[in-house]
Amino acid sequence: MYRLLISSLVLSAALVGCGSDANQVSQNADRQIKAPVKRSDLPVPLDNPKALLGSQLFFDTNLSKERNQSCASCHDMGAAFVDHRNLAGDGAVSLGSDEISQGDRNAPTAGYAAFSPPFHQKANGEYQGGQFLDGRANGLAEQAAGPFLNPLEMALKDETAVMDRIRENPSYLEQLEDIYGEDALKSDKKAYAALTDAIAYFEQTELFMPFDSKYDRSLRGEVTLTPEEELGKTLFFSQQFTNCNACHQLQRSPIHPQETFSNYDYRNIGVPSNPNIVVHNNKGYDIGLLNNPEVSDRKHEGQFKVPSLRNVAVTGPYMHNGVFKDLRTVVLFYDKYNNRKRTLNPETGQPWREPEVARSIDFNELERAPALDDRRVDALVAFMKTLTDSRYEYLIDSSNGNL
Repeated sequence: MYRLLISSLVLSAALVGCGSDANQVSQNADRQIKAPVKRSDLPVPLDNPKALLGSQLFFDTNLSKERNQSCASCHDMGAAFVDHRNLAGDGAVSLGSDEISQGDRNAPTAGYAAFSPPFHQKANGEYQGGQFLDGRANGLAEQAAGPFLNPLEMALKDETAVMDRIRENPSYLEQLEDIYGEDALKSDKKAYAALTDAIAYFEQTELFMPFDSKYDRSLRGEVTLTPEEELGKTLFFSQQFTNCNACHQLQRSPIHPQETFSNYDYRNIGVPSNPNIVVHNNKGYDIGLLNNPEVSDRKHEGQFKVPSLRNVAVTGPYMHNGVFKDLRTVVLFYDKYNNRKRTLNPETGQPWREPEVARSIDFNELERAPALDDRRVDALVAFMKTLTDSRYEYLIDSSNGNL
């Protein structure tokens, strides 16, 4: 039912975007591509002309080499904006438009991605923000520009090839000129920048950031957390018992109405390699933040951006390479750094595999918490389930916290 509702919303957006009403609305729209919307101004209204155009582009499979893949293929709105097609690497990575090529990372959710700040180096020498798991895209528009031209993904040759597909739809050309001005169509490069800007605006609408999970509703006094969920919440925000919020808290206050449960820093937590996927680089393993052209110091090798925990219960598999399928396994993996009893991966029954990159593991943060008993592990999982947007709550399997 929810998929039908979303389809109706997007279809309505597309119809408005193509009609004369949208032309009238957009007469006063900014005709230049602006800097990203400020976090304080989020979400962008659904009837914003740029967002309406972006909604059409986001779902358009014609903008891929074989006309079979869209942004929504790997960021399915009905699946909390991740890829649940389970096509490659035991479901850990996505297949490209050619249905042969496969990526080397688990597709992160596009939900709440707008809150990640621009990529930058902090005063302490560490990095923060950006898009993709290595921050190589500075913002949403730059991120949206990547998959169309990535040979492992939508695989179009260049910006002109994308624009050739756009020119097949006169409605797109009309909207681009109406919203961004005649100058936007004078070169394929400018038009491509406008396309990705429109997608970025769509990704900043309420559809991507409703803040209506059980956790949010409890903050507003609409529902009450169960004792187990409340215990998990207490543990999560306590640096004495878990230290979770050292990386998974953005705002100073845990009751901030726009908490995204990530500080967008970069960490290496010793994730093991996933033997089911192929890593497409000359090292044979994922070097993480070093894939970002702005980073060269090897101390950052193997670091990845801390993910948001919004919808984490329904967006497995987990880690940058999808090596863990179950949310409880992730908690046990963290606990193994402080608990000598956590020697086996419950999904394999075997000892935890060696870390993919050992040189930069952040032991200072990982080894600061005491060991967790099973009751507290279960409480943390229960709390993280409460971070699921209401529209996706039906996806939660109470037996394991995943699909």
